[in-house]
Amino acid sequence: MNILAVQAFDVPHIAYGKLSPLLIVFGVAVVGVLVEAFAPRERRYLVQSLLAVGGLILALVAVIVVAGDMASNNDGASLGTIEAMGAIAVDGPSLFIWGTLLIFSTMSMLLFAERSLEGGITAFAGQASALPGTEAEREAATKGVEHTEVFPLAMFAIGGMMLFPAANDLLTMFVALEVLSLPLYLLCGLARRRRLISQEAAMKYFLLGAFSSAFFLYGVALVYGYAGSFELAEIDTAVSASVGSSGLLLTGMALLAVGLLFKVSAAPFHAWTPDVYQGAPTAVTAFMAACTKVAAFGALLRVFYVALGGARWDWQPLMWIVAALTMAIGSIIAITQTDIKRMLAYSSVAHAGFLITGFIGAQQGLSVAGQEISSLQAVLFYLVAYGFTTIGAFALVTVVRDAGGETTQLSRWAGLGKEAPVVAGVFALFLLALAGIPLTSGFTGKWAVFTSAWSGGAWPLVVVAVLMSAVAAFFYVRVIVVMFFSDPVGDGPTVAVPSILTTVAITIGAAMTLLLGVVPQPVFELARHAGEFIR
Repeated sequence: MNILAVQAFDVPHIAYGKLSPLLIVFGVAVVGVLVEAFAPRERRYLVQSLLAVGGLILALVAVIVVAGDMASNNDGASLGTIEAMGAIAVDGPSLFIWGTLLIFSTMSMLLFAERSLEGGITAFAGQASALPGTEAEREAATKGVEHTEVFPLAMFAIGGMMLFPAANDLLTMFVALEVLSLPLYLLCGLARRRRLISQEAAMKYFLLGAFSSAFFLYGVALVYGYAGSFELAEIDTAVSASVGSSGLLLTGMALLAVGLLFKVSAAPFHAWTPDVYQGAPTAVTAFMAACTKVAAFGALLRVFYVALGGARWDWQPLMWIVAALTMAIGSIIAITQTDIKRMLAYSSVAHAGFLITGFIGAQQGLSVAGQEISSLQAVLFYLVAYGFTTIGAFALVTVVRDAGGETTQLSRWAGLGKEAPVVAGVFALFLLALAGIPLTSGFTGKWAVFTSAWSGGAWPLVVVAVLMSAVAAFFYVRVIVVMFFSDPVGDGPTVAVPSILTTVAITIGAAMTLLLGVVPQPVFELARHAGEFIR
């Protein structure tokens, strides 16, 4: 009689405590789907908004607890462990990025939940399936139907954003890329007003995003063919030992870069940015501009510092070209824009170039604000500074309106300083921070990444960055001049009174823009304690 041998296997160990921030966010997203299925329609808005904000705050608390526990159990500079059978790296940079994402996401959810600006309903389409201009759309608008599915969609995107920079292998990173991208494609097409331009933005983002994901996946296949593994540390070992064909590695590395640079809005992969930023609901634009950039740069840093650090001299020239091109295109083309959201989109492109400049810099030993930090930590600080300013700026865009709703034409902002001096003044603060004026967070962030690049020998790139910063200052100042020194066109702009939700988001953005410019040391200290990526 044949006896079947029972083969023993190792039971996978999952550190649920360390992964609790991720599990909370995805759990809230799943509960949000159930709320949509079973909760009465009239109660869904309140339940979904409270569930989303409460879940994000709970996840942030979990990040703080995990970071505190990790700091108490480790004394080294590089803290962290590899969890989920090698799939997820829970280290200092991951926790820093998670905390940053959760703060920005909470601010964004406040904008998602805003109802005062649209007469008691949110800015999202009541019925996404209704064609623009049809009776079904008019009926949904008349009944005040709200698309509360946006909250679980956003939570799934946030979960993907958290997993993306923490992924320890390329397959997990690809899954995270899709999880964060697919909800964003839907959210971009759900504007209540200007439905056609919103749906066009969603379609462009979806098509170009699908192409970029294909490039990334093809790059994953080629790098696997070179290294024989998807794990970042194993790839680093293969790269350092030069075990395979350099052509296979270089091609795979270039394709991975295409997929990641698309997400950070780097040239020449930036073409989607102005159209999507303009067409998407402004709350979604703020969410994408801050959170997606943080997640994508975290993934870019992890791939090129951990897996491809041994090939630095191969990918660094490519990044020099991308950084210079991105800064030039973003700064120069922004001058020609007459729409505030498109101008901020090209500003986002330029800031991606500044961030890549810091990414190229020295990996160790530069002194910023009296503290020894690395280029990784300089980039992390810049992401924090840029995110608060960007969310605040887009939140202010939502309150400037005319008879057709939100108005983003620059000419319609003429005389805003006389109509609403506080609103214009705060928006001017955000613009000055984006320009990098001293005593704002933008100046400190640029100083950090430029110092990093200079220390790494990339001084020609720093010269280009300084020149492009001067060019960018022109279109920021132009908006300030229009607001304060131009006469209103027609009846002039009006400023709607937002609820406490948008007011809190704007207040946090403005306060942090000032604090990070005057007292940046606490965030630098947090970035320094985050250490480097674990391998």
